[in-house]
Amino acid sequence: MNHGESKPQDRGFRPTIVAIGGFLGAGKTSLIVSAARLLQGRGVKAAALLNDQGAELVDTRFVEANDIQTGQVVGGCFCCRLSDLLHAAEELRVHMPEIIFAEAVGSCTDISATVLQPLKLEHAARFRVAPYTVLVDPERAKKWMDPDMDPELAFLFYKQIEEADLVCFSKADRFTEFPSLPSGSNRFLSAHTGEGVAAWLDDVLGGRFRPGGKILEIDYERYARAEAALAWLNCRATVKLAIAASPAVVVGPLLERLEAALTEKGFIIAHLKVMDESPTGWVKASIVRNGGELSIQGNLDASPAGEHELMLNARAAGSPDDLQRAVESQLAAIPGAVRIRSMQCFSPAPPKPEKRVGYVVTDVD
Repeated sequence: MNHGESKPQDRGFRPTIVAIGGFLGAGKTSLIVSAARLLQGRGVKAAALLNDQGAELVDTRFVEANDIQTGQVVGGCFCCRLSDLLHAAEELRVHMPEIIFAEAVGSCTDISATVLQPLKLEHAARFRVAPYTVLVDPERAKKWMDPDMDPELAFLFYKQIEEADLVCFSKADRFTEFPSLPSGSNRFLSAHTGEGVAAWLDDVLGGRFRPGGKILEIDYERYARAEAALAWLNCRATVKLAIAASPAVVVGPLLERLEAALTEKGFIIAHLKVMDESPTGWVKASIVRNGGELSIQGNLDASPAGEHELMLNARAAGSPDDLQRAVESQLAAIPGAVRIRSMQCFSPAPPKPEKRVGYVVTDVD
């Protein structure tokens, strides 16, 4: 069957694309997993599309490990890879999901004009479009709103909020105080406990909010400078340990050492995450800021194993060369034989949207 060709039973079938944005480490992937599980309990099939500037995505493997049908768009953000997004969505459509969650790159903005409006204008016969949600990490929001914060990263943060149809604080189980945002957001979610997830789904699927109801005014030269301030690293490695250990015992110390090394070198950490898959189980661990708490999910009680497959993604403001050296140094410090199978490290290229619609397209039922 050719890509995009519909089965007889799916002619006229229109899954809803639920786009989710927010800065790196805001909890987008965790929300997708939590929401997909909730929908599954309602008898609603959901799938996910992950997006990244590079390949070898921890988030893709994490979603797949949670038994959710998954696709990915790599090598650029959704706005610059709209054709790839449509191709990947068509591939998922064959599996007949009613909902396709689409997670935008954490440094990306202008999603409404470059993705949602083109979908509504040219592809309404194949897909519905839900209101655009932007997630906000409460602690990071406080830092970004500090006048001394890096103005380029703050620019991305505020632009993401500005174009959202819904703004939601994530990680609500961990915080009791939330900063006041320009959007006046009063929605609170916790993917960990499920708090607010059902209400959010009702918001984005219930027709109460207009999908893609805002168009940004944005300086693309400044947008490019802001993204270029970040170093982006994706790698995959095979580890044969001198002494068998569980995945949690491997990734916890690895991330803590890497966070300390990058902080010492003056990097502003946006997101560090590792997926470890061994014959006895898998673990995903992440850190989303300098000095931040380690978050770990997966088979925490997995038995020790000698062989581990690691996938590591790092996003930090600083030099790509210095970031790569730091990662290579910390991988080499793992007690055993480490073979790096792939390594990408770069700063994102200037965004060049395939298509930009500068007005709000009339919604299609």
